[in-house]
Order: sequence, then structure tokens, then C-alpha cells
Amino acid sequence: MSARDAVEHTLRAWNRHELDRGAPAVIDFDFLPPEDDPPTPADRLTTFERLSELTAEVQDPAVLKRITADLAYLRALMGERPPLDVYIRATQGCSAAGWPTEYVTAKGEQARACLDALGVGWGETTITDLAQAEGHIDADAAPDAIRQAAAEYEPAVRRRTGSSAPYELTVETTSVDAYWAYWLDGAGQQVRLRLNMRNATFTKVQVRQFALHEVLGHGLQSASIATRCRIEDVPWVRLSSVHGPQQILLEGLAQAMPLFVSPDDEALISRVRIDHYLQLVRAELHLAINAGTPIEDCVRHARRRVPWWSNDRIAGTLTDRSTDPLLRTYMWAYVAGIDWFANLVEADSATIGQVLEAAYRTPLTPADLEALWPQGPTIGGAGSSHN
Repeated sequence: MSARDAVEHTLRAWNRHELDRGAPAVIDFDFLPPEDDPPTPADRLTTFERLSELTAEVQDPAVLKRITADLAYLRALMGERPPLDVYIRATQGCSAAGWPTEYVTAKGEQARACLDALGVGWGETTITDLAQAEGHIDADAAPDAIRQAAAEYEPAVRRRTGSSAPYELTVETTSVDAYWAYWLDGAGQQVRLRLNMRNATFTKVQVRQFALHEVLGHGLQSASIATRCRIEDVPWVRLSSVHGPQQILLEGLAQAMPLFVSPDDEALISRVRIDHYLQLVRAELHLAINAGTPIEDCVRHARRRVPWWSNDRIAGTLTDRSTDPLLRTYMWAYVAGIDWFANLVEADSATIGQVLEAAYRTPLTPADLEALWPQGPTIGGAGSSHN
């Protein structure tokens, strides 16, 4: 068994342990699921010790980066709490420097301009007014609407990414007390989209947005990488985990996909611009709460930046990014990813094409992305006053 295969076996065993105890999965997408019986579950400490041993055997840098992320996450699960920048570098593979206040404010002005163009004001009812302007869809009709939107966008996404991979989509509904409204996972060509009815809202624009984000972003992308893994012995670990260094690619491109595929859809592009701003604000709070900023100061900042956020939303944002070992790392992938890809749209067409095609072949790390576009911004930000 190669060192890469041994790492995969170890991670699958750890994943079974976490699932058996009702904890979040370690593996979110298995690019090459094994045909033999699943391994015996292995607890966190056993996994930590085995992965530590494997670091001496691994020669490929991509596999070593993956082990580094797993060990850092295991340390956090077992009680360690390193400084945020140290933790993010070890897991997501980029800094947690953040963005200047002026940059965040400018992206907020861009979001306001988009809302103004749609006839939606900025205030406590912004998000409700936006949903009204976009047109509500009944929850029962949402799964079919998402499938239809995905079918309409699929040819354009395949042209942009060069993917010809097949995939099979299953849509399920659930109701759980978690931050997410939509979640995609799977194995090989099998893709599962879950709609969390406790948090999900459905408008005509959001259906288009999440068809691109979840189905054709995460789903087709994962199936495309899985297809390559089936026909080629790739050097990297063939498992995707949200605490790992490929997540900035996955979340960044999925959020920004409308900019590359449907740039003339004003309402859809507005959603991307608003999300970009909101992720930057969440990053400010992420940095602040981890730097020891009092809750009262964090709350005042959140309300000033986003007047429509509820107390529950603000509290959840602070909790997720400070006390949960998984979300403390994973949530940074959203802001670091969307910021880089929202800027990539301004690059030359050849660079954009190179990045998008590579993204549907390989689980690129931040270092890989920056190598493809050296002129781009620093992933994770260039610095913030909250550090």
C-alpha cells in the first residue's frame, strides 16, 4: 500500500468513527470510493498517531499538506486552540490576515449600488425586501426548480470548465439546527444535495444561484475530479474534507460561478456582490472574536455593517467562528475563496480559462491558485485592523 493509500485508509477509518458518534463527517466527497469493505472505525488519538507516523513516509507535497491539515484539525478536536492564523494556515493553506476596513466598505458600497438598481433599500428589511423583489418559490417546488436551473446552466458551465464528466444528482430535504441551508456531498459520480428546510429560503434568483453553487459548482466539479481519479493514478489524496486545503477553491468558485457563467443576469450578480460583502464582514467578526474583542464591540460592528442581521444570526456567526473547531477553520474558506474568485473575473480571458479548467481536474490549494494567477490578490487578505 502506498503512503497516499495509507492516508486515505486512515481517513476513512476516522470518518466512520466520527459518524458513529454523531459528529460531523470527516469526508465530504470521496473521489474514488473503494470496492472492498469499509475499514474498522479508528478514534481520534489512534488516527492522530497513525497520521503522524505517515508524515515520515510521505514524499508528495500535496499529500503532506493534507496530512498537516488533518493533524491540525485533530489537535483542535482534542482540545488545542492555536492562534487563528496558525490554525488557518495549517488547515486551509492560506493566511488569516483579513482585509482593510476601506476595502470592506468599498465592497459594501458595491452591494448597495446593486440593491439600488433592483429598487431595494439598505436597512433592517433589506433581505426581506430583496426576496420579495426576486419572487418567492414554494418549498415543495424548490427541488425541481433547482434541477431545471442546473439543466439550463450546465452547457455553459461545461464550456467554461472543459468538463465532460457524468454525474447523478439526488435531492433530499432535512431540518437540522445548523448554519447551512444547502449541503452537497457524495462519492464518485453520485452527488447528493440536501436542503435544510429550517434555514433555506427559496426565490427565483436563489434557485439559479444554488443550482450553480451546489449542483454545477460542487457537484459537477467533484464528479469531474472523480472521473480523473478513476482513469489516472493521481498523486494527491482522493478525499475532500472541509477542513482541508482544497476548500478555498471549492467554496470560492461555487460562490462566484455566476460571474463567469451568467454575467448579464443583474439579479443573480447582485446576490454575488452582496454575498462577497457579507463574507468580508463575517471575516471581520471572525478575526475580532478570535483576537479577544468583547462581544459588545463585535455586535455593534455587525449591526453597523449589516443592519438586517438578527441577534440570532450575529450570535451564531460569533459562536461558529470561535468555539467550533471545524467551523473555526471552514468558515474562513468562504471569504478567502469568494474574494479571490470575485477578483479573478477581472483577469485576462486566458488566465480565467486556465484556472477554471484546472479547477475541474485537480483539488487546487491556495498555493496552486496563486501560481496560476500570480498577479492576483493574496488569498486570505493583505491585512486587517482586527489583527
